[in-house]
Amino acid sequence: MNKKFSRTYLYMTIPALALFFIFHTYPAIKGVFYSFTNWRGYGSYDFVGLKNYFNLFKDGRALDAYLFTFKFAIVSTILTNIISLAFAIALNTKIVIRKTLRAIYFLPNVLSILIVAFIFNFIFTHLLTNFGTAANIEVLTRNILGQPDLAWVGVMVVAVWQKSAFTTLIYLSGLQTIPQNLYEASSIDGANSWQNFLHITFPLIAPFFTINIVLAMKDFLMVFDHIMGLTGGGPGRATESISLLIYRGGFQGGEFAYQSANAVLYFVVITIVSFIQIKYLQKREVEL
Repeated sequence: MNKKFSRTYLYMTIPALALFFIFHTYPAIKGVFYSFTNWRGYGSYDFVGLKNYFNLFKDGRALDAYLFTFKFAIVSTILTNIISLAFAIALNTKIVIRKTLRAIYFLPNVLSILIVAFIFNFIFTHLLTNFGTAANIEVLTRNILGQPDLAWVGVMVVAVWQKSAFTTLIYLSGLQTIPQNLYEASSIDGANSWQNFLHITFPLIAPFFTINIVLAMKDFLMVFDHIMGLTGGGPGRATESISLLIYRGGFQGGEFAYQSANAVLYFVVITIVSFIQIKYLQKREVEL
């Protein structure tokens, strides 16, 4: 029986592992290999060692993309978790239609990112500008996506709106693990809602907070679809993220090897950021 089970397990596992290796691991290894060459995506190539990596630190366009991506990711992560936690607490209250509200609020996570981006592009381009003109609100009379200093705000609004759906779901799961008798005991002691949040709610959902911070930061650092659908990296290069730069330079600019090095470096950066987040936040969990 055990041998039969083992064979069945292998028959089911080996094809999945083979597909994962062919479409994920092997291309990743090839990307690392090409990062040490001058390959343009076609033709012959020569090995150049670490030249591509050294050039990245002197590339002003790459540095601007890194700065923009980290600014976007940090602000978006903070806003997403604040909004999601507030909504999760509100949706966790004993109201009649709370299950319906949870389903409605989760809808943005189901929708395609590009479809959402195109819809919001129409909103920013037409609806908001018409409203701003009618209401005589100067900042809304022009398309925010066409302004170099504000375009990233429009992208952030859409990204935070969509990401908050999944983040709220995780917070809701965490809130449901808190025993209600703790709140009953605190109410007897005269604690208010803010004290309940600081001393009961947040400490007990700290592991869920860690998960949301790490996942949100990782996803926002890899932002691509929202920018492609809303601004295409513009105006100019005002909203050009690292992922977009790698895509354009590698597949459209004949910089396949150079952008492969950029991708490898960025993978290392994201790994380090995630590791630091996990170590620090888990330490905070113990202190709480």
